[in-house]
Amino acid sequence: MKDIQDDVPVGAAALAKGLTLLNIVADAREPLRFAELLRQSGLPKPTFARILKTLTAFGLVRQDEQRGTYSLGPRFLELSHKVWDSFDLVSAAKPELDRLSAELGETVALCALSDGEVLYLDERMPGGLGVRVETGRRAPVYCTAAGKALLAWQEPSAARTIIERQSFERFTEHTIETAAALESDLTLTRARGYAISYEEHLAGVNSVATVIAGRDGEPIGVLVVLGPAQRLDSSHIHPVGRELMASARRITGASGAVAITSRPRPRMAGGIQGLDLNCVLPWGAQLGEAPVWDTRAKRLFWVDILQPAVYRFDPETSVNEVCETGKLVSAVMPAEQGTLIVTSQDGLEWLDFDKGQLRSFVHPEVEMRENRLNDAKVGPGGAIWVGSMRMDASRATGSLYRIDGGGEVSRLETGLTVSNGLGWSPDGATFYFVDTVPGLIYAYDTTPGEGRLSNRRVLVKINENEGRPDGLTVDSEGYIWCAIWDGWRVNRYRPDGKLDLAIDLPVPRPTSVAFGGDDLSVLYITSARTRLPASTLADAPLSGGLFSCRPGVRGLPGQLYRSTVANPFE
Repeated sequence: MKDIQDDVPVGAAALAKGLTLLNIVADAREPLRFAELLRQSGLPKPTFARILKTLTAFGLVRQDEQRGTYSLGPRFLELSHKVWDSFDLVSAAKPELDRLSAELGETVALCALSDGEVLYLDERMPGGLGVRVETGRRAPVYCTAAGKALLAWQEPSAARTIIERQSFERFTEHTIETAAALESDLTLTRARGYAISYEEHLAGVNSVATVIAGRDGEPIGVLVVLGPAQRLDSSHIHPVGRELMASARRITGASGAVAITSRPRPRMAGGIQGLDLNCVLPWGAQLGEAPVWDTRAKRLFWVDILQPAVYRFDPETSVNEVCETGKLVSAVMPAEQGTLIVTSQDGLEWLDFDKGQLRSFVHPEVEMRENRLNDAKVGPGGAIWVGSMRMDASRATGSLYRIDGGGEVSRLETGLTVSNGLGWSPDGATFYFVDTVPGLIYAYDTTPGEGRLSNRRVLVKINENEGRPDGLTVDSEGYIWCAIWDGWRVNRYRPDGKLDLAIDLPVPRPTSVAFGGDDLSVLYITSARTRLPASTLADAPLSGGLFSCRPGVRGLPGQLYRSTVANPFE
């Protein structure tokens, strides 16, 4: 309060107190009660009560009498519409253009969609060597980062119309040349939160862009950074994308993609040490995920969702073989036929790793363009269990499905935000399942080998300031191991949900865990570097690597998908 009051003109102290209280209400993650608002305001109770009552009377604050909480009132919605009616995007973006160009040392531009093309509205170029663009210039949408960002968040029918009208002229050897390839790129763009172009329009020039969301989340423009390919390379372009997302949110205050959060490394995480924790593969994956041990091949399969590929890691030789899929993949599972099943942007597909071939199988959510499949595992009895999520994790549109050997789909759960880690107790009678955003690990009663769930209960609730639960596995003693995204650790929970121990990690975003090795005594941990600021990456350079340790307990044998469908590659 004091630092604000110091700058308040004489006679405006009461107004300043009211505005400060409004800021507290607006910034709260959830509606606050009277006592908590009073505490945070630092005001005398009589003064606080008068101001709160006045704000409520003018509709600026709304009281939920049943819950006893306060939130922003309906008057703000009315005022926001008046703001949007006269909103000047170019003027609003100027401070961010200036700041970004100075900090990044690259060309930064503001663009909009105009007659199916990218129109440059404003730009800032660095003083030294940079990419030259001009206000008023036009560019194609299908091969520029700015254009792909604009397309990715268009209403689906509008986006399809624009794509159908593209000529797909080839500008460089990297130019996207088909609508199908563009659609795959747009799916990755929505999942990442920003678009990338590697020399697709101009040889030697890379670019990264993110959408600026307006009222109701519709795209009103994009911020784009353009730079020489040797400077704005793959190791630098993703952190720039993260900075653009933050800038876009500041320009309008609209949510756009899911909020960006990253937490500093805990000073004392309280986890155990001395487990011979090693980074067995410093790979730098954007979103490493879904490790699974294949006992037949004695290899660890895993994926990178945002630089889409399936990997096969040999712990004896440290060789990590790559199968690039050309489309978003989120999980991989061995099947009895000797092939693999992957969850992709096109549903579940068969994969021949050595030939790099995909064959369509089944898609539980073919009509839900804003959703994608996420984590998946083969459960007791050999059926596939897979969860889904909205691309930007902004709404609870996710579900949980079971796919039997013949490809028949059953929906078991719905209303989920980010469906994630799956696992079963050693006797198969308890199913564990993660919804990441609310920080919950659920437990269900189930019959081994069947697709019925009952008695859902919250096994673990993780506070947001401690991170978020991600992938999980269950050991032979029935304890649950869970990667804690933004928590710098992996937790082990007892079957009753109580924390047993934690493993401290040198990276903030572990994503999933799996037991492997000849005796299943090695715990493998995947991690991510996506959307981490440069300062965090400097403190955690192994982000995106694959880690292993021996925690002193063994895992459970993995299951193979028992398909009654013929091997599509034979």
